[in-house]
Amino acid sequence: MAVSPFPLVFGLDTFGDVTHDEGDRPLSHAQTIRNLVEQGVLADQVGLDFFGIGEHHTDDFPLSAADVVLAAIAARTARIHVGSAVTVLSSDDPVRVFQRYSTLNAVSSGRAEVILGRGSSIESFPLFGYDLADYENLFEEKVDLFAELLKGEPVTWQGKTRPSLDNQDVVPHTESGPFPVWVGVGGSPQSVLRAARYGFSLMLAIIGGSPARFAPFSQLFSQALESVGRDALPVGVHSPGHVAATDEQAREEFWPRYLEVIRRVSETRGFAIPTEESFRFEIGPQGALYVGSAETVAQKIAQNLTVLGANRFDLKYGMGGLSHEALMTNIELYGTQVVPHVRELLSRSQDG
Repeated sequence: MAVSPFPLVFGLDTFGDVTHDEGDRPLSHAQTIRNLVEQGVLADQVGLDFFGIGEHHTDDFPLSAADVVLAAIAARTARIHVGSAVTVLSSDDPVRVFQRYSTLNAVSSGRAEVILGRGSSIESFPLFGYDLADYENLFEEKVDLFAELLKGEPVTWQGKTRPSLDNQDVVPHTESGPFPVWVGVGGSPQSVLRAARYGFSLMLAIIGGSPARFAPFSQLFSQALESVGRDALPVGVHSPGHVAATDEQAREEFWPRYLEVIRRVSETRGFAIPTEESFRFEIGPQGALYVGSAETVAQKIAQNLTVLGANRFDLKYGMGGLSHEALMTNIELYGTQVVPHVRELLSRSQDG
């Protein structure tokens, strides 16, 4: 792939996985959320560009109101961008999503972003009374309305998934144009084409298998943008990982927690339960997990940004059962060692 024309961006994403104390006892949802705010503040202090929270509605992932937590982080930071990773637009109201994130954009002085998703985790559908049979239509219609709301003008819109709007002014207005919007894509070419059609950036959610298999999506996105007369837009990568002082420590901390989490969610999402062999593949050069020392993780990020023609990497950090202290160490190593080394590696490869 060609080198991306956009500046490099490095972020962190979390689903608010419930952390454990030193006795391996789960913390309360409230304490997990308070710890998450501290993690977002540290991300800003170590120079990261973005901190994202993914919407979930389960006991393991109690982040059902990401924008509220992001506002708390925004109030204690001055530079880092904050946003969703992702917002399940299919089971939400686009008007309310726009209002919440335009409010966050005001609180943060223009640092809000939104990553929209159809919902690979589907617990929000029954919670809010939506039928999974309408999965595709819900997202298509709601993205269309969200794109209209971003124009900053009174909206006239009609569809089947919510009441129509007739020259409706939706507030608060943004100060300087629309905030950045991305579409999270986990394997659907149609989602890539949709992102291009609406002029939204592309976030590749790569959580298993070879990242290189997503390179055609980057190429498709570029071609689709050109076919509809739009300028090039950024491409990002979202993948899970864990950084520790050594490869061995990172593996030992991450593996048992990863196994337990995948075992639990496999019942509803159909994931294969990992073996130690499959885990070793995923943390190796050809896999999708970024687990290891700062050097190991940096080398893998640099390699895959190049392969995918992407300019942004968001590490999905945390795994249910890890301690707050381990996550803070992960964030510090990622910001102070991994990211500077990735920048160095990519600069060196371009110069060469």
